[in-house]
Amino acid sequence: MTIQLHCFGESGNSYKAALALELSGLDWTPVKVDFFNGETRTPEYRETVNVMGEAPVMIDGDIRLTQSGAIQDYVSEKSGKLGGKNADEKREILRWVLWDNHKLSSAAGMTRFLMNFLPEDKRPAEVIAFMQGRLKAAYAVLNDHLANRDWVVGDGLTNADISCCGYLYYPEPFGFDRADWPHIDTWLTRVSETPGWKAPYDLMPGSPADRA
Repeated sequence: MTIQLHCFGESGNSYKAALALELSGLDWTPVKVDFFNGETRTPEYRETVNVMGEAPVMIDGDIRLTQSGAIQDYVSEKSGKLGGKNADEKREILRWVLWDNHKLSSAAGMTRFLMNFLPEDKRPAEVIAFMQGRLKAAYAVLNDHLANRDWVVGDGLTNADISCCGYLYYPEPFGFDRADWPHIDTWLTRVSETPGWKAPYDLMPGSPADRA
């Protein structure tokens, strides 16, 4: 049975789930969520897709999962890929997924939204500056961690890499310049050279160009 992923191209959290599915080799298909026209806020979406009113949502037969980290974990369990080689690596992957969700992706997602998807006159400059300061601290942690290693955890691509890179391939500005973080830059190139890798707008339906 083909796994369905309710997602949209602009969503970095959807990208984490979609990229994990794509690189796992599992059979899956994207189902576009029309976020910018309010689909996730409708009673129908909350009743039939996700009571939390969010994307991504993965449906595999009777199994329905929300939250990108939980979906990534399921993908690893089902495919035997991306989840680490032993218990120590699995815990370390979880540690980095939780760190990313709290320190990196949450700030990057909010900042990118405020800078690119709100009308220009409604973009809160002070909030954006504050969030970019938090992001700079997160970039520094990740950049230092990658100084002497090829991957976030272990000796190959795992969900830790997929989680931490989730927002960093997007072209819209949000205060991240790869040139400022050389170890992150090298790592992002390495991830993108993985067979089967695709950029967000090539992997999922929906992009700013659709609304231009």
